[in-house]
Amino acid sequence: MISFTEAQLTAWLTPLLWPFLRALALFTSLPVFSQRSVPMRVKVSLAFFIALCSQATLPPMPVVPLDSAAAFMLVIQQVLIGVSLGFAVRVVFAAVEFAGEIIGLQMGLNFAGFFDPATASQGTASGRFFGTIVGFLFIIINGHLAIIAALTKSFTAFPVGPEPFAFLRAVQVHSWGADIFTMGLWIALPLVGMLLFVNLVLGVISRVAPQINIFAIGFPITLGVGLVGMLLTLPLLQQPFTMALERMLGHFQ
Repeated sequence: MISFTEAQLTAWLTPLLWPFLRALALFTSLPVFSQRSVPMRVKVSLAFFIALCSQATLPPMPVVPLDSAAAFMLVIQQVLIGVSLGFAVRVVFAAVEFAGEIIGLQMGLNFAGFFDPATASQGTASGRFFGTIVGFLFIIINGHLAIIAALTKSFTAFPVGPEPFAFLRAVQVHSWGADIFTMGLWIALPLVGMLLFVNLVLGVISRVAPQINIFAIGFPITLGVGLVGMLLTLPLLQQPFTMALERMLGHFQ
């Protein structure tokens, strides 16, 4: 008859439980994978698969009784780190979408707002276009593999320990919100400069030839120049997106 003690069962489950919780928290906040179209059973299966396959590279996990207060603190730590890792990637996505919002504002497209059921938020055509493009780009450049590598390395940078809030003090997650505006303006700056020049030219035309209805010709010109500028600058989106993603994932490595 096979028999085992509670200590042996805890020693078998603990090395798998903490990586599973951290990976599951990551998939619940990670862009693309956290959408409503992705079933919860897929997220749970991916988290379990990653936790199982990464056992060979993970440091030793502390064996803690699962019904103790220390285990509850460890659960909080894994959830905080996993959600923060997904939030770091979401900051990069939000920066690109913010750049699209700025470009759409300069082009005059922000009046075409709509409700996005995938994210349950209000969006514009240009912002959602940039969000869709960066979603495809995220898969093409193997961003999902980089995130899995960062998740594995996070157990070395932030090992499983009894202090769940030490991670927040070390990384300063609350300061990442400013990066949305910094990276968004950085990405949108070429098109904003181009559209600013077009508006200056239209202003000069309105002063030189007052009989021209500048409102009738200004919108199609601005819209056309903006669309051409987007067509020319989209191939250059990979470099700033990759740099921003690597910089945010560097906090966990």
